[in-house]
Amino acid sequence: MEETYLLNVEGVKKKILHGGQGELPKLQDGSKFTFHFQTLKDDFERTVIDDSREAGMPMEIIMGKMFKLEIWETLLSSMRIGEVAEFWCDTIHTGMYALVSRGMRRIAEGRDPLEGQKHRCGMGNMFDYHSTGYEDLDELQRTPQPLIFIMELFRVEDPSAYKRDTWAMSKEEKLAAVPVLHSEGNRLVLRREFAQAAAKYQEAVICLRNLQAKEKPWEDGWLKLESLVTPLVLNYCQCQLELGEYYEVLEHTTELLQKHNDNAKAYFKRAKAHAAVWNEREAREDFQRVAHLDPSMAAAVKKELKQLGERMRKKHVEDRKRYQGLFQSSQGL
Repeated sequence: MEETYLLNVEGVKKKILHGGQGELPKLQDGSKFTFHFQTLKDDFERTVIDDSREAGMPMEIIMGKMFKLEIWETLLSSMRIGEVAEFWCDTIHTGMYALVSRGMRRIAEGRDPLEGQKHRCGMGNMFDYHSTGYEDLDELQRTPQPLIFIMELFRVEDPSAYKRDTWAMSKEEKLAAVPVLHSEGNRLVLRREFAQAAAKYQEAVICLRNLQAKEKPWEDGWLKLESLVTPLVLNYCQCQLELGEYYEVLEHTTELLQKHNDNAKAYFKRAKAHAAVWNEREAREDFQRVAHLDPSMAAAVKKELKQLGERMRKKHVEDRKRYQGLFQSSQGL
């Protein structure tokens, strides 16, 4: 369709390139848009700045979740499923595009989109950046200009119709999700589905860490959340022990013990991981700490130390035989 439609928004023009299907979707806070987009300069060449198809993934945004380029919610809200439309947006709507594009590009490159970003509002961060790391985006920062967005809307989902990503949840939703995820993880452990259980525990930890990031470390709110994190991390580590991911256990237990150096269960799991990768001295030290911190675990520690000793003796015998075989074969050459 060649006719240009003016949305009821200052500084926006819309042209439908391919008609969609049905009525306009019914939207609410939390509705998720999935779409492809192209961003072009409003110049003679219509220079392409970004293309989600080239990045290899469609874009998703959640309505009402403070997406930095607010005009995109307005544009998508005017579209039907399957519609392709071109939007011309004046400079008043495109000032944040360089920052948004930077984040999207970093995600596509497998990098942290917030790396180096100070904890400030979006406009404040724009002034903090001397460079986005991309020459074309630096130009947009220096000289804000109208942009053209070509969008193809694939689907719109109600909040109840899809699994909410952690970042899209409110504080209350995250707190409500944690005990559910914890319970699901425990149920999966009983069924010995350790990989699936670990994923549940990890998701719960992410919810809590996101909330902790908004609290001052070691103050009441932070400590309350930390008390919920600790057992989840320990459960996650137990799953990783069962899966043979011993270095994963060493990493997470060591991080936990840097904050809570009196946690006997963390020492116990770290000791088992050390033993599994033949770190005998470290394993013995951690097992001894367990017995000192929690005498009720002394029997379990004694059993583990006995097993460790037997495994190390067996390993020494096997190593000695292997070295003798190598020595004899080298003499025969």
